[in-house]
Amino acid sequence: MRRAAWVALCGWVAALVTACVSYLTLRWVAVPIVVGLVLCLTFGGLLIWLHRAGWIALLSLAPGLMVLVGAVQYAPELALEVRGVRESVVIVADSADGTGGSNHRLTLRTEDGRELAERMTYKGDRAPRPGQRLEVIRDPEGVVPMERADQVDAAGRLHGAFAGLVTWTLMAALAGWRGHVRRRQGKEGSLLLSL
Repeated sequence: MRRAAWVALCGWVAALVTACVSYLTLRWVAVPIVVGLVLCLTFGGLLIWLHRAGWIALLSLAPGLMVLVGAVQYAPELALEVRGVRESVVIVADSADGTGGSNHRLTLRTEDGRELAERMTYKGDRAPRPGQRLEVIRDPEGVVPMERADQVDAAGRLHGAFAGLVTWTLMAALAGWRGHVRRRQGKEGSLLLSL
């Protein structure tokens, strides 16, 4: 059980490190994503080592995604909630990048007629149209990109990461128990579907 506790602790440390990197690199979103992805895959490798079979590592990918998204997005969304400025805006222009209309840069105007210097980026086919009103939260320091107010939910990101971590902890306990049984039976292979 000591090995299982150690692996579970590694999962919690991986989430904490990813969240700290996300906080320290608010301008560069790719950095915490890469760090978090490497740490999540490392946790999967530790599960394989602990369990002596790879199927549980495959199962750990779903909660790993919850941990990754929650840890990476918590810091920027918390920054928007804490220091962000909420404004009602109207979309005045949409500059699609010409790739089939999936990447949009929206020009916004506040209710008092002031055009915002920052453009809101939107990826997807269902972008808001010019003339549509939105509630946005923008960072007055310009570090965190502007978001729609209804999509900023730091507490939800934290809950998602916590749910993934609890699942990882349970998986580590299961892997530790099954790995102990497999070692006692003399099964040392690491077959992908070995039970």
